[in-house]
Amino acid sequence: MSLHIAQTLRQTARDGGRRVSVSELLRLHGEVSDAVLLMLLALLSLVPMPSAGQLFSLGMMAMAWGWLRGRPNMALPARLGEFTLNERWSPRLLRGLAALYEWAHHWLRPRWFAVSHARTRIWWALWIALMAFVIFLPVPLGNLLPSGSLVLLGLGFLFRDGVALLLSTAMGAAGLGYAVALSHLAWAALQQAWAWLPF
Repeated sequence: MSLHIAQTLRQTARDGGRRVSVSELLRLHGEVSDAVLLMLLALLSLVPMPSAGQLFSLGMMAMAWGWLRGRPNMALPARLGEFTLNERWSPRLLRGLAALYEWAHHWLRPRWFAVSHARTRIWWALWIALMAFVIFLPVPLGNLLPSGSLVLLGLGFLFRDGVALLLSTAMGAAGLGYAVALSHLAWAALQQAWAWLPF
């Protein structure tokens, strides 16, 4: 299945000159699950377009809220579905997604099922919300590791791979540490600058 999706994505990327919307990305996947939607939103939050990180982090927060309420399979909000990548980033994202599926096909497999058990979903929902919040913050490069964490999380659920889920927490913890450290440095610099003001 993952290789078939990868081939479809590569073929679409070869068409050239196309602007791909989020709704079309989902359509190219055929059957869409929460895992696929989470992975796409996390990847799209990395695209260097105005407000992309903030927009898609809100979508991921909404997904986390649905999981917490026991209502998975969130319908894609119209505003997110209409978001369209430009001619430069559309083929890049399609090829990146294809490579990601090819990598997952070779390395991920069903294992450590306890980590992805239905009873753990509330904890994963809280993790998604935390990572989405870090992505939302205006921290330079602060979205890289949290987004990567949620991509791995989506793949982990898609392939039922508990190892990928645990790796997603390690990557996310590193991203959280980076955001906290950088925020602390910024606050210390602000305090020092304030002390120099002639008041």
